Amino acid sequence: MAIRRAVAPGSFDPITLGHLDVIERASKIFDEVIVAVLINSTKAGLFSIEERIDLITRSVSHLKNVRVDSWSGLLADYCEDHEIAAIVKGLRAVSDFDYELQMSQMNLKLKGIETFFMATKPDYSFLSSSLVKEISKYGGDVGSWVPSHVHLALQSRFGK
Repeated sequence: MAIRRAVAPGSFDPITLGHLDVIERASKIFDEVIVAVLINSTKAGLFSIEERIDLITRSVSHLKNVRVDSWSGLLADYCEDHEIAAIVKGLRAVSDFDYELQMSQMNLKLKGIETFFMATKPDYSFLSSSLVKEISKYGGDVGSWVPSHVHLALQSRFGK
């Protein structure tokens, strides 16, 4: 029997409980889930790629079939190179779907990679890394939206 392997891609700057929820749910469906952190050389993140990988690795340590990696370039090429047949994406709203549908159709056309969409739990439907960073930057409490070690990293980064 073939291993059912999926990738959960994103920038994860930083990882949120919304991301973690999708990863945990995917880990129950697939034999292996790779959380792939996008390396975008044109965009400076709050956390370095290495810091993001560490924060994610600590966040998923309880999931034995999940590992963390990074990639630069086309996700379809990453999937082909790593024998991954599926992409898992969380959807918060219809606006997410419009963009993600186009990407999923392109990945299917390019390399035959299927995309599985998971509706975000209502508790996380408003949540994004950008909002978490913005709120944390101005001293707001984001502790209920990120793992505790991510909350500490944000506080440290913003000098709180």
